Amino acid sequence: MIRKILAFILILNFTACAELQDVVNNLPQGGDVLSNADIASGLRQALDLGIDKQVSKLTQKDGFFKNELVKIVLPQELQKVDKGLRDIGLGNLADEGLKVLNRAAEDAVSEATPIFIDAVKDITFNDAKTILLGNDDAATQYLTSKTQTALYDKFKPVINSSFSKVGADQIWENLINKYNAIPFTSNVNPDLTDYVTGEALKGVYTMIAVEEKEIRSKVSSRTTSLLQKVFALQD
Repeated sequence: MIRKILAFILILNFTACAELQDVVNNLPQGGDVLSNADIASGLRQALDLGIDKQVSKLTQKDGFFKNELVKIVLPQELQKVDKGLRDIGLGNLADEGLKVLNRAAEDAVSEATPIFIDAVKDITFNDAKTILLGNDDAATQYLTSKTQTALYDKFKPVINSSFSKVGADQIWENLINKYNAIPFTSNVNPDLTDYVTGEALKGVYTMIAVEEKEIRSKVSSRTTSLLQKVFALQD
C-alpha cells in the first residue's frame, strides 16, 4: 500500500507538500507522526552521518591512496608516463608520483566539512521530499549541486600548496623529464593541480553516496530512531 501511495506522488511530480504530509500522517509510525520538520531533519542526519563517517576517512593518511573507490590515478595523457617508467625499471618512482597526488587530495578534503555543514543546514522540506523519494544517490546529488563550486575553490589552492609542501612539483618535474628523455616518446606537460582537484571532489561525493546507499538499503545502517522512521517511508 505504501509503495502505491509513493508511486502516485511521483507521478504527480511532487506538486504539493500537503499531499506528502497527508501520506505521512496516515502511515503507521508506532504512534508517532512524522512532521515536515522530522523528514527534513532525517535527511540532514543522514548526510551528516555520511560526512562524519565516510568523508572524514579521506582526510587520513592513505584515505585516497589505499581506497580503490577513490584512489587518484594518472590522467589518460599521463598514463603513458607511468607505463614508460615502469617499463624501464622505475616503478618505485612512478608509485611515489601517484602517492603525492593522493596526499594532496587528502590534505584538501579537510576543507570540505564546513561547506557541507552549511549546505546540509539549508535543506528544506521540499528538498527533503524530493531527496527521500529519489534515487539511491539523490541526497548526494543535492549536496553536489549545492557545494561543488565552493569546494573546487577551496580545494584547488590547498592542493597546489600541498604539491609544494610534499615536493610533488619537483617529483613530477623529475618524472616527466625522465619520461620525455625516453627515446621515441612525445613530451607531456599537464595541469595536474586542476586534475587532482577534480578527482578529489569526485572522491568526496563517491564516499557520501556509499553511506547514503547503505542507509537507504540496509535497515541496520539506520542508527537512530529518526533515520529509521524517515527512511521507512521510501522502503
